Amino acid sequence: MTHEMELARHAETVERLIGARRIDGWEIALYGARDLAIEVKEGKVDAFRCAEPFGVAVRLLDGEGLGFSFSTTMDPVALERMVDAALVAARMQSPDSWYTLPGPAASYPELPWLYDPALPALDEEAKIGRALELERLVRAYDPRVKRVRKCAYGESVYHTLVRNSHGLNAATMGSYNSCSVSAVAEADGDAQTGWDFAFAPSFAAIDLEKVAAGAGRKATALLGARSMPTMRCQVVLDNRVAADLLDVLATSFLAESVHKGKSLLAGRVGEGIFSELVSVRDNGLLEGGVGSAPCDGEGVPQQDTPLVTAGVLQGYLYDSYWAKRLGAASTGNAQRGAIKSPPRLGANNLFIEPGTADAGALIGGVAKGVLITDVMGMHTANPITGDFSVGASGFYLEGGELRHPVKGLALAGNLLELFRKVDMVGSDLRFFGSTGAPSLRIAELDISGT
Repeated sequence: MTHEMELARHAETVERLIGARRIDGWEIALYGARDLAIEVKEGKVDAFRCAEPFGVAVRLLDGEGLGFSFSTTMDPVALERMVDAALVAARMQSPDSWYTLPGPAASYPELPWLYDPALPALDEEAKIGRALELERLVRAYDPRVKRVRKCAYGESVYHTLVRNSHGLNAATMGSYNSCSVSAVAEADGDAQTGWDFAFAPSFAAIDLEKVAAGAGRKATALLGARSMPTMRCQVVLDNRVAADLLDVLATSFLAESVHKGKSLLAGRVGEGIFSELVSVRDNGLLEGGVGSAPCDGEGVPQQDTPLVTAGVLQGYLYDSYWAKRLGAASTGNAQRGAIKSPPRLGANNLFIEPGTADAGALIGGVAKGVLITDVMGMHTANPITGDFSVGASGFYLEGGELRHPVKGLALAGNLLELFRKVDMVGSDLRFFGSTGAPSLRIAELDISGT
């Protein structure tokens, strides 16, 4: 029996249990996976973990109440308890006329790249070998790389099914593969750490040499970093830093945040909020995206949604509840972080569209400035006001060239103002989880040094 057939059989079992109750609507969601995690250290396997998580969840609509419950087993007693708990929760809820379950879709987008059939067929030795090879490549990158703190390989092959009382029935099968490494470089009494990673649906898509070089380059590049004076100057943000800044703004694009007054973008559709060079979209169908799938956590087809075009705000992201409440259409943005939680609104693959400038062009026109490659404390930024104050490190730029690494910097400002000052956009779009960005050049920014 295939995994899809097994989930369908489980859904039918739960549906029969629900059918014995008098309710107004129901939803069944199932998740099954096989996960593997390998860590190596000094040429040997340091950790090997394999798990097969499974879960089933229900949402029951009773009048104007919607109840949720879940089970990690198909034991009949546990399923009865799950259904009863969801019904009690629905009846204890404060009435909300906006609760809803989506109807069936006419069709779902086909994403043939989402699942790599070669992944489960590979033996474990090949996967251990990949982690060992990554560690070897990092050590060989530069003699100043003295240690590898952590070198990991991970994978998941997963199956999901969402079914509801309106006739919706949506199944997804996918795979996920990742590698990461953290290296320590040492020279003249100084030590710096560099980390890099890669993820993709397929085993073959990950370039180990690129990951190793990324970690080695980051570890060695900041050796000998020094302080610099406070100055107001042009600043280049590398793609990781730009993605961190966009991630702070992510909740501002959610219709829920807009309605609750927790978005600095509320009521600004049609306004120019960023530089004309900046466009942002959330693409739930993006090839290789960690948040890509044919449907969201409610079974609504995911889509490619423009949010900012040439600096102008186009709209927000919706799930079924907020679409109904605010008179819009769902954008396919209901997410299930885990089967133990009900779906909630969130971005799928949120990113700034890449430009055409390469790294040389971004820094080539900077007379005096800074390339920021790392920030610390971004979690303290205020997503409602956009204000931020973070520590940073990177490189001092002069005459369009990298002069030397710098540390102990501080950046402070407002995210909207920063994005308005973008005067060049790089071509190096990269994703860090579900948020991505290219490198950006900022016309001017206050840099606090020592």
